[in-house]
Amino acid sequence: MAKGLPYERLDQTDENGAPSDVRPSVVVVGNLDGIHRGHAAVLRAAVQRAAGDGLAPYVLTFDPHPSVVLGRPEPPRLATLARRAELAKSLGIERVFVRTFDGEFATWKPLRFAKELLVQKLSAHEVSVGQNFRFGAGAEGDFSKMVTLGESLGFVTTAHALVGDEHGPFSSSRARAAIAAGQMDEAERILGRPHALSGVVQQGRKLGRTIGFPTVNLGDVPEMLPPDGIYATLVEQVFDDDVRALALGAMSIGVRPTVGEGLERTVEVYLLDFDGDLYGAHLRVHVVARLRGEERFADLEALKAKIAEDVAETRRILAGRHF
Repeated sequence: MAKGLPYERLDQTDENGAPSDVRPSVVVVGNLDGIHRGHAAVLRAAVQRAAGDGLAPYVLTFDPHPSVVLGRPEPPRLATLARRAELAKSLGIERVFVRTFDGEFATWKPLRFAKELLVQKLSAHEVSVGQNFRFGAGAEGDFSKMVTLGESLGFVTTAHALVGDEHGPFSSSRARAAIAAGQMDEAERILGRPHALSGVVQQGRKLGRTIGFPTVNLGDVPEMLPPDGIYATLVEQVFDDDVRALALGAMSIGVRPTVGEGLERTVEVYLLDFDGDLYGAHLRVHVVARLRGEERFADLEALKAKIAEDVAETRRILAGRHF
């Protein structure tokens, strides 16, 4: 991961209103929530077209999700804004631009959206959007409107090709449904990688130490959580300028019914074959498989025996897996 933020805010531009060093470009526009396999195909195709035409491949996305401003519930998050930008760049996108979606921006007419954002700020020669993409005040603009605007403003509009399988197109909603059901293998098939959770290690109650399985507690996880239970995971530590593989992990999500009543929901990971101080560290936990649901055991000895089984199963499932 490049040092600093992997995206650029279009709200923070030079005195001319445009980011510095913008080149004639192919711009992929969309929320791109999660960067699933369908998104990845669109981004790779845009990178190829840009290379063939001597253009720069850019992404234009929005934050927060438009639903927040339009008064609808925000969909559960598949990836943070920074993670989406990292993933886009790993596919060859040169720069990721973010326009704040606020009340004022929601009033922009389609012409202003295309002229100011795409042409003046991003020097778009080609704009790639989904067939169902809507833009402008009241969602007035659609794909055909973008085509018409492009003809007058000097850019070509292309539609995202749908990529999917026998169950239909890959989509963020399909990925969320799989995660909500604890079907982590299906989520990985849609996303093209395991669903990942991130957070900073916080002080916990240190209950795991009392039974020989000390865990790290992740605080303020922004991504969608799968159902309470036990999961086999791959754990990385994220630094300002690097990401390093850390350990295999057996993760617990839930309220720990065996050790107390009324405990708050936590995300805890037992790191296999690791001994070190991680308080304050930023971790990324790739959720590979669900082992079982959360259970209440008769006593701590029974819980300890089950955790040992979970650790053995985690080793078996993750044997040969790479980050």
